[in-house]
Amino acid sequence: MTRIYLDQVRQEFGNTVALENISIDIPHGEFLVLLGPSGCGKSTLLRIIAGLLSPTSGRVIVDSEDVTALPPGKRDIAMVFQSYALYPHLSVAKNLGFGLQVRRFSKEDISTWTTAVAEQLGLDKLLHRRPKELSGGQRQRVALGRAMVRNPKAFLMDEPLSNLDAQLRTATRLELSELHRNLKTTFIYVTHDQVEAMTMATRIAVMNNGRLEQLGTPTEVYDEPATTFVASFIGAPPMNLLPATALSIADTVRVLANGVDVTIAEGALEETPVLLGVRPEHLKRTEDGNHRALFSGTVIAVENLGSEEIAFCDIGGQQVAVRGPRPLGMVVGETLTLTAPRERIYLFDPVSTRRLVWARDADFVEYTPITQ
Repeated sequence: MTRIYLDQVRQEFGNTVALENISIDIPHGEFLVLLGPSGCGKSTLLRIIAGLLSPTSGRVIVDSEDVTALPPGKRDIAMVFQSYALYPHLSVAKNLGFGLQVRRFSKEDISTWTTAVAEQLGLDKLLHRRPKELSGGQRQRVALGRAMVRNPKAFLMDEPLSNLDAQLRTATRLELSELHRNLKTTFIYVTHDQVEAMTMATRIAVMNNGRLEQLGTPTEVYDEPATTFVASFIGAPPMNLLPATALSIADTVRVLANGVDVTIAEGALEETPVLLGVRPEHLKRTEDGNHRALFSGTVIAVENLGSEEIAFCDIGGQQVAVRGPRPLGMVVGETLTLTAPRERIYLFDPVSTRRLVWARDADFVEYTPITQ
């Protein structure tokens, strides 16, 4: 049972803060995905867990042991690199067994382990080939297999699918998810691809500029975004975010902007600037003006994606995306009114960028998800 705990991990490179006091508790068997744009610190954090980089401050705890000062070879954690890092002059069998050979395992044990892992990964008929004779997906499986033969406490993967084409990425995602279920061990996986994160992770750590923006299940980070960054980074098209004003009108809290009128709740509120968020798939056309959330505008473009269409509308000078099954029935140039379920309307503080929730008969308070 391997538990990894990151305790206030901070990394500085000169005057640049690459990681800002990251704390994450990773229980045994989790598939944790570190998700974020390039340069957000996710690969740096992975290297610290692996022992390839020493943090400026903070601790890495593995099974109650502080391993922060231990070298990589003493941590019993396997790393799978983006570039595969295979030995080109060695066969698949020798690549798989190289780590065991270095640890002076017997030839019989090496053969037993490599054969078992090769069969599990569908490489048993490729053991005599060299890396140059393999496809990208096969090379990736060899890299995984080389880590698996060590039976490590955890697997660390740094964008392992980025070198594969789209079709092969889909197939390999399924293979990785099945492998995780079969091995029942801990995976920590770095990617900037939200599809990989949403389809494979048990939890996602969304990172931005060295900070942990939100930690939660794929459903939580999509349906309950903690910040505007999370709301806009996850989703395609991303969540629509519109500058607006929240205020009370006749003891009713409403959010207003040009072309926008959304009723929040009953109560009193001083005029407050907000960002109103709504996902494209939650907007629907309506002819009924009695809804609690109304958006009025003009269609400026419609994209056909095969099974779906995405319409782009001008709502008060702001571009808003609408996504739904084809045909949406929207025509460029027409004016229309859209609505969305009240529970799918989100409000954010334009300064802190954190999501706001209505505290009955009081005010807005910041939404604070459980992140530890």
